Amino acid sequence: MAFVRRRAFDWQLRTRSLALGERTLIMGVLNVTPDSFSDGGLYCSVDAATAQALALLDEGADLVDIGGESTRPGLNAMTVSAQQEQDRILPVLSAVLRERPQAVLSVDTYKAATARAAVAAGAEIVNDISGLAWDEEMAATCADLGCGVVLMHTRGTPPAWPTLPRLAEGEVVPLVREGLARSLDRALTAGIERSRIVLDPGYGFGKRFRENHPLLAHQDELLALGQPLLDVDDVPANERGNATLAATTAAILAGASIVRVHDVRPAREAAAVADAILAANSD
Repeated sequence: MAFVRRRAFDWQLRTRSLALGERTLIMGVLNVTPDSFSDGGLYCSVDAATAQALALLDEGADLVDIGGESTRPGLNAMTVSAQQEQDRILPVLSAVLRERPQAVLSVDTYKAATARAAVAAGAEIVNDISGLAWDEEMAATCADLGCGVVLMHTRGTPPAWPTLPRLAEGEVVPLVREGLARSLDRALTAGIERSRIVLDPGYGFGKRFRENHPLLAHQDELLALGQPLLDVDDVPANERGNATLAATTAAILAGASIVRVHDVRPAREAAAVADAILAANSD
């Protein structure tokens, strides 16, 4: 059986680099929000959020992604100002780095002001779900900051997701490939170096359930853009389990270098198996 071979890539961050390709890296998710559909309200206090970040690292996360605004679908999703977002994120980021100075932290934001504040506080990576599209200052800001960047494909905005027209099976991959290509071009034009960029297909972000399956089956077409891939597991806590692990394993075998997950320990175990398969397949 043929699997997608990942190429070696040194992902350049703000102060260091991460080796991608040989082993799947695990990005733990930490939402410091009251309304995220996955874990909203669980980690709203600085102490609770810090404890969870440390737990994710102890369970084997290679990096932790901290988000201060929900991307829950529907009109009742709460948008927050840059200042509100920073008030949620920055104290947690600082507290984690006091406990673990060498921790690699990412900030999940599409706002340039928050990205700048978070990187100044020690974040190594800016993870922008809009692919640099929702804040016209974000591309230039990330170029100036010299941080690692994750560019996600998002179809529409969260309030509009429930009403988006369905995609035919053959429409999904070209839509995502072209969207990621635009984001990549936007980044390069702004002066962000290729060595700092990872792409995220945005599974579930404006794509309904089965619309994600052809995207996963043809992930190699996204790798043709020349950048490593990060795949996201962003499902409600009561829906995680065997299906999530199956999708995580499939994503790795299809070429993902990083997986973004809520449950680190089982994902790490699944990744170890998938990595062993890829190693055996390359012999």
